[in-house]
Amino acid sequence: MANSTNADTTQLLRAWAAGDSEALRQLTPHVYRELRRVAGRLLQHEAAGQTLQSTDLVHEAFLRLVNAREVDWQHRAHFFAVSATLMRRILMDRARRKAADKRGGKPQQLDLERAPVVTPAQGRELLALDDALNTLAQVDPRRARIVELRFFGGLSVKEIAEVIKISPDTVMRDWKLARAWLLTELSSGT
Repeated sequence: MANSTNADTTQLLRAWAAGDSEALRQLTPHVYRELRRVAGRLLQHEAAGQTLQSTDLVHEAFLRLVNAREVDWQHRAHFFAVSATLMRRILMDRARRKAADKRGGKPQQLDLERAPVVTPAQGRELLALDDALNTLAQVDPRRARIVELRFFGGLSVKEIAEVIKISPDTVMRDWKLARAWLLTELSSGT
């Protein structure tokens, strides 16, 4: 059943990319739940009273996706990889705005094994991670992409392998090396 749903999603993505607006209407329920799950995971520790909710993050990302007309969707995992990138940008923009408003405070260590959480205390750490990830992208773009897809997008090793077109073993090896590099980079910056 899951493979059928994945194939349906892929077919709808391709039809949408070809200009079929009905495909977008049919696609939305296929991807919305998964986008909500990813956004919920990203925001699960958000402080009470914060303005960004998972629904807001999904809607903002989805609006950007709908306006990205020139994307040649390869498959479902490709869609969620692009979604992960957009959500990362949205969260980093938000963290930068908050950091500009509030300076100071004691940095906390990020856990690269868990999804990022956007709390006032974590905002600076996410910005530091984003800067380190951008530096890694200059040195090794594939490893930076793997971190982005796994950490921000919540994609599985198999899905990342499909998006990047490498083996799952290579994804795991690159993930471990990238994670070690980032931890070193982040600890030298504090």
